[in-house]
Amino acid sequence: MQQHLALLSEPGFRWLLASRFASGAALTGLRAAVAWQLYELTGSAFQLGLLGAVQFVPALGFSLLGGAVADAYDRRRIAQLGLAVEFGCALTLAWATARGAASSELLFGLVFVGASAAAFENPARVSLLPLLVPRERFPGAVAIHSVVQALAFMSGPALSGLAIGARGTTAAYAGSAALLAAAGIGLARLHPRRPEGERRSVSLGAIRDGLLYLRTQPVLLGCMLLDMFAVIFGGATAMLPIYASEILRVGPTGYGVLQAAMEAGALATSVALVLRAPIERQGRALLIAAALFGAATVVFGLSRWFPLSVAAYAAAGMADQVSVVMRSTVIQLATPDALRGRVSSVNMLFIGASNQLGAVESGFVAAVTSATFSVVSGGIASLVVVAVVALRVPELRRYRALRGS
Repeated sequence: MQQHLALLSEPGFRWLLASRFASGAALTGLRAAVAWQLYELTGSAFQLGLLGAVQFVPALGFSLLGGAVADAYDRRRIAQLGLAVEFGCALTLAWATARGAASSELLFGLVFVGASAAAFENPARVSLLPLLVPRERFPGAVAIHSVVQALAFMSGPALSGLAIGARGTTAAYAGSAALLAAAGIGLARLHPRRPEGERRSVSLGAIRDGLLYLRTQPVLLGCMLLDMFAVIFGGATAMLPIYASEILRVGPTGYGVLQAAMEAGALATSVALVLRAPIERQGRALLIAAALFGAATVVFGLSRWFPLSVAAYAAAGMADQVSVVMRSTVIQLATPDALRGRVSSVNMLFIGASNQLGAVESGFVAAVTSATFSVVSGGIASLVVVAVVALRVPELRRYRALRGS
């Protein structure tokens, strides 16, 4: 633990953590506010599902290109430009809402623009961490980074819900804009070392090289596929406005608590991973965690008691965080500097698919049936996915990380 905490003496690492906290809180809070406002405007579960599709389309179209750009140009500058676009979106939402000019079309349009910027910002930002800390200390850096990220993801929706309840949606958007500005300032203070290896220009060939490398890594692909399909079917995030307003009847403040519950669970897991020795049998741990994620989703979907709903959603976040930390460590250490942006972009594409297509699946199923059926059936489908991956990808089931690696 002391060795992990010694990393905080690295100024560049501290600035990266500060920037990640600000951007993570801003963007999760922004997404929560958009979902709440969209449901206020439309009252439609279908529209909530469509919101996920609007976020996923630019990720699908631009993520691989964003990874190639991150490997060809200054990653810090690319991340700053992405944050600047997201800042503009948040500021526009605050202005339009304050003037009573917000509409579902405007929300969808700005979400699309912000997601397009994120497709370039995410792989560039993720690829900065290995350039700021020594390789032998990287696992500890990932553990600490995951704590800060989970704290940010927990704080953003909670603060957004509180702001909506106290001052309205405009305040939530304005707060996100301020945090995004702070995140950009934090990135400006970084001085990462130059990536090793030859830097290729942006091309289809460069993108293909990243995909070909990933094809040779069955454990990485197994991790990504398990996470993607488990979250696509088991994600309940898109249904939270319905659960908060109609099923649990806890209003915007309760909505913020529900949004933060998963990240609170993730934060608790991140802290535990920092304090304990590294997980050695990571493959088995990942499969168990994915199964617990599905089971917790089923409990959340059936619950009509707010404390149980919060606990179940937090348990889902705890299980999901095991996957996050393992993937981050293995992907970044197993990938050469020259390919890191492209491989990270594929991982981000899988994450985007799981989160946004999960929202699409939840919203569309709920529109045809009900929110409860959507969440519960999705949790059961997640359990089926775990069983299939465990049987079809034996390399993942048997994967055992080297102690201290």
